[in-house]
Amino acid sequence: MAYQETTTTGYGQRVGNSFRGILPGLLLFLAGTALLWWNEGRAVKTDKMLKEAEGVTVKMESIDRVDPQFDGKLVYATGLATTADSLIDSDFGIGAKAIKMKRKVEYYQWVEHQSSQSRDKLGGKQETVTTYTYERRWTPSPVESARFRDPAYQQKNYVLKTVEEQSLRAESVSFGAYTLNDSQVNAIWGDVPVELQIDEKRLGDWDKEVGKAYERRHPRTVAKAPVKVVEVPDTAAADTLPPDAPNKVDLEYVHVNGNVVYYGLTPGSPEVGDVRVTFNKVMPGQVTIIAKASGNTFTSFKAKNGKTFSTLQMGQRDLDEIYEGEHQGNSIFLWILRIVGILMVISGLKGIFGIIAMLLKVIPFLSNIVGWGVNLVCSVLGFVWSLLIIAIAWLFYRPLIGVGLLAVAGAITWFFVSRGKGKKA
Repeated sequence: MAYQETTTTGYGQRVGNSFRGILPGLLLFLAGTALLWWNEGRAVKTDKMLKEAEGVTVKMESIDRVDPQFDGKLVYATGLATTADSLIDSDFGIGAKAIKMKRKVEYYQWVEHQSSQSRDKLGGKQETVTTYTYERRWTPSPVESARFRDPAYQQKNYVLKTVEEQSLRAESVSFGAYTLNDSQVNAIWGDVPVELQIDEKRLGDWDKEVGKAYERRHPRTVAKAPVKVVEVPDTAAADTLPPDAPNKVDLEYVHVNGNVVYYGLTPGSPEVGDVRVTFNKVMPGQVTIIAKASGNTFTSFKAKNGKTFSTLQMGQRDLDEIYEGEHQGNSIFLWILRIVGILMVISGLKGIFGIIAMLLKVIPFLSNIVGWGVNLVCSVLGFVWSLLIIAIAWLFYRPLIGVGLLAVAGAITWFFVSRGKGKKA
């Protein structure tokens, strides 16, 4: 059942909040403007850097030996990324010869959601109804239920065992006769399960530890018979269980199956407090790199405009395909930041001029009309301002396109100005 709280904000407090919102609105407007300008320059410089890099890239046919003729050159090569290092998770007593090994931890917890609805009242007051709802689901960390708004759900959460997440990485990853640098190793991905083989004594100790934690929360009423509350699992908990693996181990409170260690009574029907730990590794695999050769390793290529570039992609990739993808990624990122910048500019203007509608909140319907008009004007002005900034940036970086954008911004401005004069006449 949902839990609700109703709060009332007075007219004076609302006006004061609007005044205090002017400065943050101005800062947001300026930040959005700066982002739009910087983004255009970044995109142009990145595009020029990629074209320069593409023009000087040479193909390294063999990576079996360090070839001095490639030293200092931007090379394109494909081969096997591998390692001789063994990664050891000492807490669980498992290891693997792999490039990376990860330990992912999840806790089954109650989670609080909230939604609010506000309405203006005559005289300028605002009434806000906040609704809190709760669901059980797997979370990456324990949830502090003592802060829940509904008293019925406070102190509901606990965990049977706290486990830290961990990510291990090989110190040396080879690429033929070369050694990959840190950024290249970080770019290698492709998780596969770690087949767990955990010694019985460790599992037995965990079972006793977790059993004590469970029994503190669910005291036994019959000797050696734990009290278990049978609950219908939430949709979020109804994960498809992995098929039984050869390494499957089931104790009372600790279960091992494939690459998962589960702390709780029944993995198929999780209870609040249960914990599951999943292990994955990244094995040696085929990769394609574009980077500047430097001795027996690689560094980033630095273009004439100061921008740097290097990339590692999984599998065997064509050179033209990689550069085409880099250009597309630059274009997508350009538009994402443009949209973000425009929204920041518009939101900043609304923060600055929102006080106009707020002063009229004593008469809600009149304030709504004025507020709608203020939002419309701020949206139009913010969009036009953003086009002007983008156009001026393009005039600075690429004049021909900048002139076109200025023409579009001018046309929009003329349309609204002329329309306003017509209505006034």
